[in-house]
Amino acid sequence: MAVSYLNDDFFSRLETLALNLNSDLSGFFGGKHLVRTYGQTVEFSDFREYMLGDDIRRIDWNLYSRFEKFFVKLFTDERQMHVQIFLDCSASMGKDNPQKAAYAVGVCAALGFLAVHNTDKLSFKLMKNNGIDDPFGTIVGKNSFFRAINELGKIEFSGESDIAAAVTQCQNVGSNDGLTVIVSDFFTESDWKKAIDYLCYKKRQVLLVQVLTPNEVEPVYDGRVNLIDVESADLMDSKNMKVRITRSLQRAYAQALNDYKDELKTFCNSRGADFISVTTDNAIEKVLFGELLKVGIME
Repeated sequence: MAVSYLNDDFFSRLETLALNLNSDLSGFFGGKHLVRTYGQTVEFSDFREYMLGDDIRRIDWNLYSRFEKFFVKLFTDERQMHVQIFLDCSASMGKDNPQKAAYAVGVCAALGFLAVHNTDKLSFKLMKNNGIDDPFGTIVGKNSFFRAINELGKIEFSGESDIAAAVTQCQNVGSNDGLTVIVSDFFTESDWKKAIDYLCYKKRQVLLVQVLTPNEVEPVYDGRVNLIDVESADLMDSKNMKVRITRSLQRAYAQALNDYKDELKTFCNSRGADFISVTTDNAIEKVLFGELLKVGIME
């Protein structure tokens, strides 16, 4: 990949940020995310009356001297979450646009860095050829993360991807233990709604990140052009066509794109998921500071 956002300065600018995950998630012991259950940390949270089987070492004898009743101290619980990032590796994500591919990888790397920086587990799932690839397994710690990122920057974007099939066929999605991010342009005929419903059924916190180029948002084409589907291997595919670009057609395209983005956002909201749409001319840090702060994923 000729273009890359991944360097020491990029990651150093992310160290003050953190992922804000749902406190209802269960996760694993030993992390940094406060949850609503009580646990084994040293931070006091509340009292409750003693019950048979409670650890007598947690009885507060000062309260007993005042009320002649036994109360035990409760402490906050911190959990380690599993952050899963699904990257769309289809041709439309960067086969003929290295900057779009590098930007998508940069978004994945930024979110992944925030995960390992906060001692969370991380995995990258590559959606390509209507299947899924898990080349790095579960990543724990920054050394493993940077080895994976070095390889992630070399991936090729080609063919098609099926978001629904990739997510539902994933063997280790987990349940109620963290955040799932899908990074894609969502220019797909696959049933992305099925993927979101499946993740919500698994009680995952869900974030969709739509990556578009400025030219995809406001095309500069004019006159007669040949439109060829970059994901199709058949030049005679019915999706390829010759058209004459007019102002009315440009307006219709802009309206259709806005309607599609509204559909993505509305469906996500109805399922308790989050959705943001970004363009590659915006700095990735600006996306993290701005858009993710708005939806509450970042703090």
